Amino acid sequence: MNQVLEQLHQRKSVRVYEDRPISPADKEAILAAACAAPTAGNQQLYTILDITDQALKDRLADTCDHQPFIARAPLVLIFCADCQKWYDAFASGGCLPRKPGVGDLLLACSDANIAAQNAVTAAWSLGIGSCYIGDVMELCETHRELLGLPEYVFPAAMLVFGYPTPQQQEREKPRRRAMEHIVHQNRYRRMDGAELEAMLADNAGERPYGAWLQAFCNRKYNSDFSREMTRSVGEYLKPFLD
Repeated sequence: MNQVLEQLHQRKSVRVYEDRPISPADKEAILAAACAAPTAGNQQLYTILDITDQALKDRLADTCDHQPFIARAPLVLIFCADCQKWYDAFASGGCLPRKPGVGDLLLACSDANIAAQNAVTAAWSLGIGSCYIGDVMELCETHRELLGLPEYVFPAAMLVFGYPTPQQQEREKPRRRAMEHIVHQNRYRRMDGAELEAMLADNAGERPYGAWLQAFCNRKYNSDFSREMTRSVGEYLKPFLD
């Protein structure tokens, strides 16, 4: 296994950091790697917000599901799916652009997340850990105001970075599902209950599978924050659906 593959397999989410800053050179390398990511039509349909204001980091730690480690992270980046800048460029250049729609948004979200993953991979190669914060999509109205996001910009992902503590370095990475359940050949294959249990049983550990699954469903899928994220994102995206 070469070094790149080894690092991809070793990388895990890091939520506790050493109390030391990320150097300007390493920060520049992470951002440059993000901007070098694959992108639809070389449009780079994203904008990266570098959150350096401590008061804003403190606020995001609260609005993103009350996670204090966000405020303590040396580097916080928000990857926005950006359909605004090309729309503005077309309009200011004398074109007659249609309004951005849901297809444009999905393409921009793909661009933003690919750039984010490049940043994650680059950081890990430098000994810097990271964690995705999906909660940035929750409380969209609040985050739009906090971050000054215009109509056709959506906060697709937030990443926090820092040097992992020894405990975080030694912590075992959660196992992923077997490839036979994830990789389907040529066509989507809908799995039955038995195969889904085989795929997920490892997560249950010592608990009965049904009890674990019910608890996980309640904690994640049926949770108040998940319902609120669905509601707020739906409201946020209305301009794309008109």
